[in-house]
Amino acid sequence: METEVLTAEKPFDFQFFYRIRERTLGRVMSKMKRFLGRYIEQRLIELGFTDFKASYIAFLGNLEEHGITNNELAKRAGVTKQAMSKIVKLLEDDGYIYTVKSERDSRSSQIFINERGKQLMVAVYNCTEEIRDKFHRIAGYEQVEQMIDTMVLLVREIEKDTGPLTGIHCSS
Repeated sequence: METEVLTAEKPFDFQFFYRIRERTLGRVMSKMKRFLGRYIEQRLIELGFTDFKASYIAFLGNLEEHGITNNELAKRAGVTKQAMSKIVKLLEDDGYIYTVKSERDSRSSQIFINERGKQLMVAVYNCTEEIRDKFHRIAGYEQVEQMIDTMVLLVREIEKDTGPLTGIHCSS
Protein backbone atom coordinates (compact mmCIF):
# COMPACT_ATOMS: atom_id res chain seq x y z
CA MET A 1 0.00 0.00 0.00
CA GLU A 2 1.41 3.35 -1.01
CA THR A 3 1.16 6.09 1.60
CA GLU A 4 0.14 9.66 0.92
CA VAL A 5 2.48 12.47 1.96
CA LEU A 6 0.96 15.16 4.16
CA THR A 7 2.24 18.68 4.48
CA ALA A 8 1.41 21.49 6.88
CA GLU A 9 0.41 23.74 3.97
CA LYS A 10 -2.68 21.68 3.11
CA PRO A 11 -5.86 22.08 5.16
CA PHE A 12 -6.30 19.32 7.71
CA ASP A 13 -8.18 16.44 6.10
CA PHE A 14 -10.22 14.37 8.56
CA GLN A 15 -11.50 12.17 5.75
CA PHE A 16 -7.94 11.14 4.96
CA PHE A 17 -7.35 10.10 8.59
CA TYR A 18 -10.65 8.23 8.70
CA ARG A 19 -9.56 6.24 5.64
CA ILE A 20 -6.09 5.32 6.94
CA ARG A 21 -6.59 4.87 10.67
CA GLU A 22 -7.33 1.14 10.48
CA ARG A 23 -3.85 0.57 9.01
CA THR A 24 -1.80 2.91 11.21
CA LEU A 25 0.99 0.96 12.81
CA GLY A 26 0.49 2.36 16.31
CA ARG A 27 -3.21 1.54 16.31
CA VAL A 28 -2.72 -2.01 15.03
CA MET A 29 0.13 -2.76 17.46
CA SER A 30 -1.79 -1.27 20.38
CA LYS A 31 -4.89 -3.36 19.62
CA MET A 32 -2.81 -6.53 19.23
CA LYS A 33 -1.05 -5.88 22.54
CA ARG A 34 -4.38 -5.35 24.31
CA PHE A 35 -5.80 -8.52 22.74
CA LEU A 36 -2.77 -10.58 23.78
CA GLY A 37 -2.86 -9.27 27.35
CA ARG A 38 -6.60 -9.84 27.78
CA TYR A 39 -6.51 -13.29 26.21
CA ILE A 40 -3.56 -14.47 28.28
CA GLU A 41 -4.92 -13.05 31.55
CA GLN A 42 -8.32 -14.67 30.97
CA ARG A 43 -6.80 -18.05 30.09
CA LEU A 44 -4.47 -17.91 33.10
CA ILE A 45 -7.44 -17.24 35.38
CA GLU A 46 -9.19 -20.26 33.85
CA LEU A 47 -6.03 -22.30 34.54
CA GLY A 48 -5.97 -21.23 38.21
CA PHE A 49 -3.46 -18.36 38.07
CA THR A 50 -5.94 -15.82 39.40
CA ASP A 51 -3.37 -13.48 40.95
CA PHE A 52 -1.16 -12.91 37.92
CA LYS A 53 -1.18 -10.00 35.46
CA ALA A 54 0.01 -10.45 31.88
CA SER A 55 2.23 -7.39 32.30
CA TYR A 56 4.41 -9.42 34.72
CA ILE A 57 5.30 -12.00 32.06
CA ALA A 58 8.31 -10.03 30.87
CA PHE A 59 9.73 -10.05 34.39
CA LEU A 60 9.50 -13.81 34.76
CA GLY A 61 10.85 -14.20 31.23
CA ASN A 62 14.06 -12.43 32.27
CA LEU A 63 14.82 -14.74 35.18
CA GLU A 64 17.85 -17.01 34.90
CA GLU A 65 18.15 -20.64 35.93
CA HIS A 66 20.96 -19.82 38.36
CA GLY A 67 19.33 -16.66 39.71
CA ILE A 68 19.57 -12.97 38.94
CA THR A 69 19.87 -9.83 41.04
CA ASN A 70 17.14 -7.24 41.34
CA ASN A 71 19.45 -4.69 39.68
CA GLU A 72 20.12 -6.89 36.65
CA LEU A 73 16.44 -7.80 36.36
CA ALA A 74 15.48 -4.10 36.48
CA LYS A 75 18.07 -3.31 33.82
CA ARG A 76 16.78 -6.05 31.50
CA ALA A 77 13.17 -5.01 32.01
CA GLY A 78 13.96 -1.33 31.57
CA VAL A 79 12.47 -0.22 34.89
CA THR A 80 13.87 1.38 38.03
CA LYS A 81 15.32 -0.76 40.79
CA GLN A 82 12.50 0.46 43.05
CA ALA A 83 9.82 -0.60 40.57
CA MET A 84 11.49 -3.97 40.17
CA SER A 85 11.68 -4.43 43.94
CA LYS A 86 7.92 -3.88 44.10
CA ILE A 87 7.24 -6.46 41.37
CA VAL A 88 9.66 -8.94 42.94
CA LYS A 89 7.83 -8.58 46.27
CA LEU A 90 4.45 -9.16 44.57
CA LEU A 91 5.68 -12.20 42.65
CA GLU A 92 7.36 -13.61 45.76
CA ASP A 93 4.25 -13.04 47.91
CA ASP A 94 2.15 -14.78 45.24
CA GLY A 95 4.53 -17.75 45.17
CA TYR A 96 6.05 -17.46 41.68
CA ILE A 97 9.63 -16.71 42.73
CA TYR A 98 11.87 -16.84 45.76
CA THR A 99 14.90 -14.87 46.84
CA VAL A 100 18.13 -15.86 48.54
CA LYS A 101 20.50 -13.38 50.20
CA SER A 102 23.76 -13.08 48.33
CA GLU A 103 26.74 -14.63 50.07
CA ARG A 104 29.03 -11.94 48.60
CA ASP A 105 26.87 -8.87 49.32
CA SER A 106 24.37 -8.93 52.18
CA ARG A 107 22.50 -5.97 50.62
CA SER A 108 21.73 -8.03 47.51
CA SER A 109 19.58 -11.08 46.85
CA GLN A 110 19.43 -13.58 44.03
CA ILE A 111 15.99 -14.08 42.53
CA PHE A 112 14.92 -17.54 41.37
CA ILE A 113 11.80 -18.90 39.72
CA ASN A 114 10.11 -21.65 41.74
CA GLU A 115 7.90 -24.55 40.65
CA ARG A 116 4.72 -22.47 40.59
CA GLY A 117 6.52 -19.88 38.46
CA LYS A 118 7.68 -22.61 36.07
CA GLN A 119 4.12 -23.93 35.82
CA LEU A 120 2.98 -20.41 35.04
CA MET A 121 5.60 -19.99 32.31
CA VAL A 122 4.47 -23.26 30.71
CA ALA A 123 0.85 -22.04 30.88
CA VAL A 124 1.84 -18.71 29.29
CA TYR A 125 3.67 -20.53 26.52
CA ASN A 126 0.64 -22.72 25.88
CA CYS A 127 -1.60 -19.63 25.79
CA THR A 128 0.64 -17.95 23.23
CA GLU A 129 0.57 -21.10 21.12
CA GLU A 130 -3.27 -21.05 21.28
CA ILE A 131 -3.17 -17.47 19.99
CA ARG A 132 -0.74 -18.42 17.24
CA ASP A 133 -3.02 -21.29 16.19
CA LYS A 134 -5.99 -18.88 16.15
CA PHE A 135 -4.03 -16.48 13.94
CA HIS A 136 -3.05 -19.38 11.64
CA ARG A 137 -6.75 -20.24 11.22
CA ILE A 138 -7.63 -16.60 10.48
CA ALA A 139 -4.78 -15.56 8.18
CA GLY A 140 -2.99 -18.77 7.26
CA TYR A 141 0.18 -20.34 8.56
CA GLU A 142 2.55 -18.74 6.03
CA GLN A 143 1.24 -15.21 6.53
CA VAL A 144 1.39 -15.38 10.31
CA GLU A 145 4.89 -16.86 10.36
CA GLN A 146 6.05 -14.25 7.81
CA MET A 147 4.57 -11.50 10.02
CA ILE A 148 6.45 -12.86 13.04
CA ASP A 149 9.68 -13.18 11.03
CA THR A 150 9.29 -9.58 9.86
CA MET A 151 8.65 -8.28 13.37
CA VAL A 152 11.69 -10.17 14.71
CA LEU A 153 13.82 -8.69 11.92
CA LEU A 154 12.55 -5.17 12.66
CA VAL A 155 13.21 -5.51 16.40
CA ARG A 156 16.72 -6.87 15.83
CA GLU A 157 17.60 -4.04 13.44
CA ILE A 158 16.09 -1.35 15.67
CA GLU A 159 17.95 -2.73 18.69
CA LYS A 160 21.23 -2.42 16.78
CA ASP A 161 20.65 1.36 16.83
CA THR A 162 18.86 1.81 20.13
CA GLY A 163 20.00 -1.06 22.33
CA PRO A 164 17.55 -3.56 23.82
CA LEU A 165 13.91 -2.51 23.68
CA THR A 166 13.18 -3.71 27.18
CA GLY A 167 11.13 -0.95 28.78
CA ILE A 168 8.17 -2.55 30.50
CA HIS A 169 5.37 -0.59 32.04
CA CYS A 170 3.36 -2.43 34.60
CA SER A 171 0.66 -1.38 36.96
CA SER A 172 -0.20 -3.26 40.08
